Amino acid sequence: MNQVRCFNCGNICVKNGKTKAGTQRWLCKECSATFTNPIDNSTKQFVQFQHWLFSKAVQKEMSGAGRSFRRKVSKFWEIWPMPPKIESPMNVVYVDGIYLSRKACILICCNEENVLGWYLCRYENSGAWEALMQRIAAPAMVVSDGGHGFRKALKRWPKAKLQRCTFHAFLQVKRYTTDRPKTIVGIEMYMIAKDLLMIKDMEQAGHWVTRLINWRIKHKTFLSEMTRNEKGKLRPMHERLLKAERSLARLVRQNTLFTYLDESLSYGEELPSTNNRIEGGINAQLRTMLRNHRGMSIERRIKAVFWWCYFHTPKPLSASEILKVMPTDRSISKLYKAMNERFQLEDSIPT
Repeated sequence: MNQVRCFNCGNICVKNGKTKAGTQRWLCKECSATFTNPIDNSTKQFVQFQHWLFSKAVQKEMSGAGRSFRRKVSKFWEIWPMPPKIESPMNVVYVDGIYLSRKACILICCNEENVLGWYLCRYENSGAWEALMQRIAAPAMVVSDGGHGFRKALKRWPKAKLQRCTFHAFLQVKRYTTDRPKTIVGIEMYMIAKDLLMIKDMEQAGHWVTRLINWRIKHKTFLSEMTRNEKGKLRPMHERLLKAERSLARLVRQNTLFTYLDESLSYGEELPSTNNRIEGGINAQLRTMLRNHRGMSIERRIKAVFWWCYFHTPKPLSASEILKVMPTDRSISKLYKAMNERFQLEDSIPT
């Protein structure tokens, strides 16, 4: 049975009759304070909000044709779920960004089981990546799809080794060659990139790098052919094939294609070579949730992603604790106002 405690001294209270309206009155025997303890349904309503957000249910099916439901849960859209601080280092983490609009991107970091952190930015850049990484202990290996600015931000984790997603490396070549190249040279480049997905040990990796180098040597004459564009300037005739080869050669020089084969990191386990864990396990589910509840404003889409990420962290708080500690639009505005007033006061003090 839930015990009612005194708001004044914290001691357990006893029943003390009822008010004229029939509400239970409580008495504290220590300080003699009497009070009523109104029922707060916020926790129950928040659980309903959570269940709706993560399901296919539509608001029209809710009580009051959805109007009552919207009125009850509107206050929960003001809450900003915050990521936890991860102090225990992981062996492998995955990072990626999901765009909700042209100027709204959420960067996400996860391991095999949980979401570890997220950060809202306008677009992928090194500063945003660093802001995401600063609350997460440095892992031994991080898998990335090559998002803009991440390699520069990796200085935040100086001992972590980068694994470039091999599937995204293949897709980059495929964009240049298409999946049905019309020349023998293009077919060979496409097959080299495709075979990258089948490498299982360092010996195979060495043979693959040799094939890539020999491809450039073998077709040197063909690749050196030039043409003129509409402005009369010379340019390579097979520029797309050259870009495809350079994209792979650059990753080989950076030593980020075969990190997953490093035995010093594996501890006897097979390391991932792709970003499929975050692409299929998180981003796909986020897009499904947003599709189920399409029509939300950009702010609510952002908060919906935040809520999904929060409830997939290692140890999310209970509903009642969330309502007590998570910041809201109002509390954040109040904080910014106080900081602004402080800065104005400091600027007004003569030095």
